[in-house]
Amino acid sequence: MSLMLNLVNTFLYMVNTYIIVPTADDYSVSLGAASTVCGVVIGSMAVAQIFSSVYFSAWSNKSYFKPLVFSSIVLFLGNVCYAMAYDMKSLTVLIIGRLLCGMGSARAVNRRYISDCVPARIRMQASAGFVSASALGMACGPALAGLLQWKFKIYMVTFNQSTLPGWVMAVAWLLYLIWLWVSFKEPNRATEVNEAPQNPASGQTVDIGQVENGLAQPLLMDSVDKQNEDEDEEVDESEEAADDSRKPATSIGSAYRLLTPSVKVQLLIYFMLKYAMEILLSESSVITNHYFSWNTSAVAIFLAILGLTVLPVNAVVGNTSAICLRTGNSSWSLKLRC
Repeated sequence: MSLMLNLVNTFLYMVNTYIIVPTADDYSVSLGAASTVCGVVIGSMAVAQIFSSVYFSAWSNKSYFKPLVFSSIVLFLGNVCYAMAYDMKSLTVLIIGRLLCGMGSARAVNRRYISDCVPARIRMQASAGFVSASALGMACGPALAGLLQWKFKIYMVTFNQSTLPGWVMAVAWLLYLIWLWVSFKEPNRATEVNEAPQNPASGQTVDIGQVENGLAQPLLMDSVDKQNEDEDEEVDESEEAADDSRKPATSIGSAYRLLTPSVKVQLLIYFMLKYAMEILLSESSVITNHYFSWNTSAVAIFLAILGLTVLPVNAVVGNTSAICLRTGNSSWSLKLRC
């Protein structure tokens, strides 16, 4: 249930991010700004997430429950500010609401929970579930915005296609907060270790890498001794790296220094993918309206289809990787194909 709550948090956050995309330009115009200001409104959430990732990462060294509760409260307040900006006629309140939503991003906690608390045998499926939840939220956000086409007033509060996304997400985060408070269980920190298989005969932990290396052992003893020394050095370095990774990152610089070169390359690839995607999504409503005269519903359907295309590819990759991890030691051909 705790893993499910983390995945639901991821899903709701992605819905929260993209539910405003089809209507952000109309909202900006209604407040007296240019339609292209929607890029600032959408991007402000991601800017705030840069800072929230640091303190949420440090906070998750001590607890998972408290950061998720704090995240839900901040996101609730952010969405209320976003919805109230229409009646307050304030673009500043609108952007503050989106900044609060970004400050409530707990995606660092969600990833940390999967890496530390999910058993190794299902960690790949959990990671695939994280990506699937993100992609599904990216598709459901615009689709939900396309359905919220009503316009009415209750007392002095206006409900229309621009403000309804904020009110709907505020209710969603309130319900999630109640579910989280009732069902989430804080994991035992003593169990946050890598689950390596054990040797049934001796009861000692067996490293899968050692089993694989045994298939190609050198014939000369000198080579064996040298290889053992290299392995000892690698183990010492990996243990030091693991200890360093447990330390809380108190700043962006300290977080960057904890990254290995391989992780930096992966993050650069991730950055370029997100960069291209956000350019497409953020200005999609402006471009399609200017050149093709699309309405909000058409933009919502277009963005929903884009989000859904990620799911089948992610399902194939996640299942294939899980098969590789489970059976990679028993078949060389399967390893080569993976």
